[in-house]
Amino acid sequence: MSPTPLPPPGQKLEHYVAEAPFDAMSTERLTEAQERIYLASQWKLMWWKFKRHKLALISAIFLIFLHASILICEVIAPYNLETRNSHAVYFPPQGIHMFHEGEINFPFVYGTERELNMELLQWNYTNDTSKRLPVRFFCSGDEYRFWGFFDATFHFMCPPEGGTLYLLGTDQLGRDMFSRIVYGARISLTIGIIGISISFVLGITIGGIAGYYGGFADLVIQRMIEVVSSLPNIPLWLALAAILPVNWSPLLVYFGITVILGLLDWTGLARAVRSKLLSLREEDYVLAAQLMGADSGRIIGRHLVPGFASHLIATATVAVPTMVLAETALSYLGVGLRRPITSWGVLLNDAQNFNVIALYPWLILPVVPVIFVVLAFNFMGDGLRDAADPYK
Repeated sequence: MSPTPLPPPGQKLEHYVAEAPFDAMSTERLTEAQERIYLASQWKLMWWKFKRHKLALISAIFLIFLHASILICEVIAPYNLETRNSHAVYFPPQGIHMFHEGEINFPFVYGTERELNMELLQWNYTNDTSKRLPVRFFCSGDEYRFWGFFDATFHFMCPPEGGTLYLLGTDQLGRDMFSRIVYGARISLTIGIIGISISFVLGITIGGIAGYYGGFADLVIQRMIEVVSSLPNIPLWLALAAILPVNWSPLLVYFGITVILGLLDWTGLARAVRSKLLSLREEDYVLAAQLMGADSGRIIGRHLVPGFASHLIATATVAVPTMVLAETALSYLGVGLRRPITSWGVLLNDAQNFNVIALYPWLILPVVPVIFVVLAFNFMGDGLRDAADPYK
């Protein structure tokens, strides 16, 4: 492109300066916005970027509410965990209605009638539309022992007087499936959190030693990680779960399964920590900490690990659903948690018979919260991974 020729001597130079009045406030606002970004902490930058990931934000809110619900699952469930109704065995899901013959009513359920089918030897349940039974809210219902501390009867929702409220049907003993799924969330969700806590302690400690010291320690730890990673997960889970003593209490079995899942899921995190420390240990601030007399534990825990804490959080959100799926698989196969503990995997154990599923398909509904939880953790993990690099 040829340069623009200069005008003849004495001719006024053409200029391209805007003639509009100068707006100092716009420049000031731009400067304030830039300063707000440049001076923001890493966690604040992560939060700003995470909020823009709508699916991850919705998933995080869903998981927060779901984990908060396990604190009051006795109040949310309309029935006690072990309440049985011998007159409602394999009762189909019951809907809540608000409209009847074109009129709006308070939420209600229809009365039901049952009849024995002699050919299939099963009970058939039909709605009696002439009976409208209003559902009770914020009411007194089945008695329960709240967190094992005191007895209470308060529920958010209760069955109507003289009626039933089986939103997801009942099982072979006439127990409400919705209430059992709500109770099962307490075990299935906490086992993932406790398991990932054990995995994190092992992964950060072992990976930190390998990455910071290197040499012979790194060689031994890397070979150990390769051996553990090469073992097939499901057979190893089955073998370790099978050696748990049969006379252990349900609480001990619960902690035993949690420890097993935590002990087998630390290798990926250890490798990630090792690779990060190998690059960060050569930084100047690490040398400065060493010259000031800081020991290795303080340097790793105070200076190195916080440098990639955002990546650790993203890794945790992906690892938690793995723990939930592992517990569900073990309990479904009958070698994980055992009754009287109630988890989503234990509930799915009743759906192993294909004939039962064909006749009573609502028994497989405990798999639905497992799917939603796994998807929510994966979506939130994607958002956290993107937000972990705010300057990207």
